[in-house]
Amino acid sequence: MISLFKERRQKLTRFKSMQQKPDRPKASVPAGLYTHCPDCNQDFISEQVAANFFVCPGCGYHLRLTAHGRIKLIADKGSVRELNAGLTTRENLDFPGYSEKLAALEASTGLKEAVVTGVCTIEGHSAMIGVMDSRFMMGSMGSVVGEKITRAVEYATKRRLPVIIFTASGGARMQEGIVSLMQMAKTSNALARHSQAGLLYISCLTHPTTGGVTASFASLGDIIIAEPRALIGFAGPRVIEQTIRQKLPEGFQRSEFLLEHGFIDMIVERHKLKSTLGSLLRLHSPSARVKGGG
Repeated sequence: MISLFKERRQKLTRFKSMQQKPDRPKASVPAGLYTHCPDCNQDFISEQVAANFFVCPGCGYHLRLTAHGRIKLIADKGSVRELNAGLTTRENLDFPGYSEKLAALEASTGLKEAVVTGVCTIEGHSAMIGVMDSRFMMGSMGSVVGEKITRAVEYATKRRLPVIIFTASGGARMQEGIVSLMQMAKTSNALARHSQAGLLYISCLTHPTTGGVTASFASLGDIIIAEPRALIGFAGPRVIEQTIRQKLPEGFQRSEFLLEHGFIDMIVERHKLKSTLGSLLRLHSPSARVKGGG
């Protein structure tokens, strides 16, 4: 009886092996062909997403941009002159692994730090522009980020240029301790002198803008613009709920909530951002003030 069952099992195994289809090589999708939207969880052809200003064609979610990618969308072609590009961070506090992380990020992003600054024109109007890049340590503000922003503002004040800063940051950089916190006061002081000189500063808040960046230069704009559904705040929602022991309102810390409560001046979709900035620069230009008699 045992031998009978053994024989039948062998026949069944042979039959199954005959039914199995030969392995076929799986078609590989070229890297970068599709872009994934983290909001609606769909994939779209990357060229289609790029043509839509890196906004999801399905749900309207504004995907994160690199610093140079955003500058390309905002500045007039060929008008950008980068400033202080060679500034790099030096490790002074012996924070474990910090130097190695900086080197790895420089290699992977092509950036030396988390912000790019420079002079450009937007629809023909000159401006100082600063753009943070969340790929570099989540856009955190250390000594070099604070120094580059401060130098950019001082350069603009001296030459009577408007300043536009795009923020995308997790806040102050903990690896630099109190040195990173000092950048909040330094950047704010530079912007105060810029304001005293009667010059324009436009702050553009993108997803996410949090921590010490929100608590300093991001919130000091004469005009504060945000992209749709951007996360903007100081501490995270969970920390706030644990502190105040209350449930936060729906959409708390999103740009729409902040607009409703007067924290920001306008929400501008990405495809309208360049024209909006161009209009604001034109309205605040010296020639416009002279024509208007102001």
